[in-house]
Amino acid sequence: MEELAKKINELAEKYRDYTANNLSKLVKIKSTSMKEKEVQLELKRQMEGAGFDEVKIDGLGNVIGRIGNGKTILAIDGHMDTVDVGNMANWAFDPFSGEIKDGFVLGRGSVDQEGGPAAFVTTGRILKELGFNKDLTIYFVGSVMEEDCDGLCWKYIVEEDKIKPDFVISTEPTNLNIYRGHRGRMEINVTFKGISCHGSAPERGKNAIYMASKACLEIEKLNEHLKYDEFLGKGSVTVSEFISGSPSLCAVADYAKIHLDRRLTWGETKESAVKEIEEIVKGMDAKIEVLYYEEVAYTGLKYGMEKYFPTWKIPLDDKSVVTGINTFKALFNKEPLVDKWTFSTNGVATNGMYQIPTIGFGPGNEVMAHAPNEKTPISDLVAASAFYALYSYLIIEK
Repeated sequence: MEELAKKINELAEKYRDYTANNLSKLVKIKSTSMKEKEVQLELKRQMEGAGFDEVKIDGLGNVIGRIGNGKTILAIDGHMDTVDVGNMANWAFDPFSGEIKDGFVLGRGSVDQEGGPAAFVTTGRILKELGFNKDLTIYFVGSVMEEDCDGLCWKYIVEEDKIKPDFVISTEPTNLNIYRGHRGRMEINVTFKGISCHGSAPERGKNAIYMASKACLEIEKLNEHLKYDEFLGKGSVTVSEFISGSPSLCAVADYAKIHLDRRLTWGETKESAVKEIEEIVKGMDAKIEVLYYEEVAYTGLKYGMEKYFPTWKIPLDDKSVVTGINTFKALFNKEPLVDKWTFSTNGVATNGMYQIPTIGFGPGNEVMAHAPNEKTPISDLVAASAFYALYSYLIIEK
């Protein structure tokens, strides 16, 4: 393994500029959710140029490249959609310049999350150069719509493309640490129905704002008493939107709606989270709804899922994690930090929904995700392309 690790490191370094330039090309193409077509075509060109055995775009718009044809399946996933740039005044450079400067690739998506796919294109090139012939099929997935609805792309891949891997690596940014889980989440609306009357005599009506406000104060208290997990931390809930309506500004509000961002730690479920809110609004004229996402992909396909994204974590002694640790030590001659993401990823589907062993290893620091002046170190891209290559060899060893 020592010789193989050395050779892979040498090739990853040899293709340093190739990887950086590929990421630069991706960053230059604006690719918010449902508008990924052009960046997907560019990723497909890059995979084909690297010599992948097969490259296709599925019905939802995911780019899927394949190397090998073995019975064990490894998928390496990176989403290609990005958030928008926000306030341009906060950027010190053009978010879509893709500039390569001072050892970094600059721009929106360089960290979240096109750096991972740029690295795995190089991985494919490395594997082909090494004549990879293990009993393994590797799918390299440039997925879509993750920023809008994480996991939706993998719901499509498993249920419609009928691809269910044995192992998954998410290339979301981990600062070159190995991640093995994160909290789940769900989006909940609570709608309150009041009775309007003239504002000069509010006692005649039933104010929906007051009902919603009382619920909000109780939800604030609930947040302090949610479950705690030693690895994932505490569950949380916050009110992220409050909307009300009335016949006029001289009338009691007969409508109010709050939106809850609920983060779920280990042991918390959709059912338990809804029950907590049911207890708070008991006796009120209120409706609780777990939201459903349904949008049209750039391919024209309408697809959706409930906005419940399950909590997941992989045991430290699972083969997927152990292989990751051994891969890291062989390549970089040190112990990795094994940790978790703060935010949510497609792991909510690959492991949370489908129980596929999933780990994270990606270039860039997650603190740069969705932030201005986003940039990723080229050295991280090199390390990631080497990691995915060696992991492909080691995951099928007994």
